[in-house]
Amino acid sequence: MMVFSFPIPLMAVALSSFAIGTTEFIIMGLLPEIATDLGVSLPSAGMLVSGYAFGVTVSAPILATLTARVAPKKAMLALMGLFVIGNLMCAFASGYGMLMAGHVVASFAHGAFFGLGAVVAANMVPADKQAGAIALMFTGLTLANVLGVPAAPCSARRLAGARPSSR
Repeated sequence: MMVFSFPIPLMAVALSSFAIGTTEFIIMGLLPEIATDLGVSLPSAGMLVSGYAFGVTVSAPILATLTARVAPKKAMLALMGLFVIGNLMCAFASGYGMLMAGHVVASFAHGAFFGLGAVVAANMVPADKQAGAIALMFTGLTLANVLGVPAAPCSARRLAGARPSSR
């Protein structure tokens, strides 16, 4: 039997990957509720998906270039800080514009995180375990699609009754 042992910081990178992946796709499962809650059409709510994709596309090369000059740990923390700020903006959004802005800000971390994350993951382990470390990091993204995305809308629907309506 093979036993794999990876450093705890690598697990944090995988967990971050899970969080980013869940954030990217959760919105699709909540579009009808978002449209209703914010009083916008379903196609307008669907633009949140495009906003996230736009943010990833535009920010990835810029942030990858900027973070290349920063120590990897600091760069990863900064990217996750940006991700958290964007998600807090979404959590406290009182309207469509703020929700879109928060979703786009959260997306900024996405592209640079996965590029830098793969390098950081590989550098945490000996050469013979680097492929496994990178795979573990991306397992977070895979689990986001398999577990996080289906579970998140269910949880959100349950929590929706616990907060006052924005209308």
